[in-house]
Amino acid sequence: MSQDIRQLEPQQLWNKFADLNAVPRPSKKEERVIAFIKDFGKNLGLETIEDEVGNVIIKKPATTGMENRTTIVMQSHLDMVHQKNNDTVFDFDTQGIDMYIDGDWVRAKGTTLGADNGLGVATIMAILESKDIVHPAIEALFTIDEETGMTGAMGLKGGLLSGGILLNLDTEEDDEIGVGCAGGIDVTATRTYNEEETPEFKIGYKVTVKGLQGGHSGMQIHEGLGNANKIMNRILFDGFENFGLRISEIDGGSLRNAIPRESNAIVAIDAIHEEAFVLEMQLQADTIKTELKTMEPDLEISVSKTETPEKIMDLGIQEGLTRAIYAACNGVYRMSADIPELVETSNNIARVIVKEGQVKIGCLTRSSVESAKWDLVNTLRATFELTGCEVEASGDYPGWTPNMDSAILKVLSKIYIDMNGQEAHVAACHAGLECGILGTNYPDMDMISFGPNIKGAHSPDERAQISSVQKYWKFVLEILKNIPKA
Repeated sequence: MSQDIRQLEPQQLWNKFADLNAVPRPSKKEERVIAFIKDFGKNLGLETIEDEVGNVIIKKPATTGMENRTTIVMQSHLDMVHQKNNDTVFDFDTQGIDMYIDGDWVRAKGTTLGADNGLGVATIMAILESKDIVHPAIEALFTIDEETGMTGAMGLKGGLLSGGILLNLDTEEDDEIGVGCAGGIDVTATRTYNEEETPEFKIGYKVTVKGLQGGHSGMQIHEGLGNANKIMNRILFDGFENFGLRISEIDGGSLRNAIPRESNAIVAIDAIHEEAFVLEMQLQADTIKTELKTMEPDLEISVSKTETPEKIMDLGIQEGLTRAIYAACNGVYRMSADIPELVETSNNIARVIVKEGQVKIGCLTRSSVESAKWDLVNTLRATFELTGCEVEASGDYPGWTPNMDSAILKVLSKIYIDMNGQEAHVAACHAGLECGILGTNYPDMDMISFGPNIKGAHSPDERAQISSVQKYWKFVLEILKNIPKA
């Protein structure tokens, strides 16, 4: 279906997006896409640099008459979030994304689309390749590993870029101009436990939670979407309280930056309680589905008989674990007091693994206020340490503080009004953009973020709006024409 995508307007952008999406590009496995972008720059005869961490910089001189304008950095990240539906057979390490057109939207078949941030990358590629687009001198910055640690932005050294303005193309609403973002940190709780032999009088059941929408753990954390790990814990807690359910294994969620859509658990119950257990679990499942029916109409909770597991968790550890997950904050912790409707601080309980004597719980904590971020980290730390876990905070990255006096903000705001007859929504977002990190080594760079409408990022429901991409492309071209003089 990529040929259909290639016929969309603007063709130069969609063609580059199709080229990019043919290249596997998981976070932390960007070798192929790095080589792809380097070859692209070199084949255009442009200065192309790979820095020591894998970021790629391609420099293009200004078009005639634009030589006296400020050099701009156009920036997007090369990696994409890899999520697929449970019944989709797909290997992200070897396959390109299979796209199709659905009305005014471009989607992928059962996987994430990679519009985040592939449309930004494709935009920059189209401009670098163009022979008739008016623009100042460009330093195209393609960073790596934005989705799982921002190590590309963190590793970019000062002195490689000379641009005075940075255009980050990673915002997902076409009427929004981004001027700030949240920082983030990974919180990981681990512990070991003793396994016990499963008594002979117990039987095995598999509990499955699936069909949730998932989504971006920052931009969508306030929407009331179901979290598979919290739902599973609720079921297991209830099963223990009423029937002495014992846990053998849990495997829930996947990536820290994705709201978890699925969880599976293997448990053991007393055979004598089987009929009552199945009935109670069905009632519990119906209750949860009723609670979430508006936001999660496709939620499925099933309890099916399976082989009795050979081992189960130590009882005391199980009680502490289920209570800790119940108590741990998931979702919005605090709304901003300064910016209306902005989530200030949140947490996503993204991953829960219990297997073979090991517990691991992975969270992503975000905040636009540094002190509040650490307050929530300590809240989580205290919660999990009470059950004997060791808690590590890692991958800390800063937020991006809004500058409402930004010169490039004034340029974009005027262009948006002239093109659309109304003001853009100038906002900070509750997601991690690389601007805050890049600003540590380039503190004098004036930064702004914008992009086309992308819905359902970080989930298999990810989709990009065709008409919005057309609107965004025209916006980009006007911005390039109106970059101020140096």
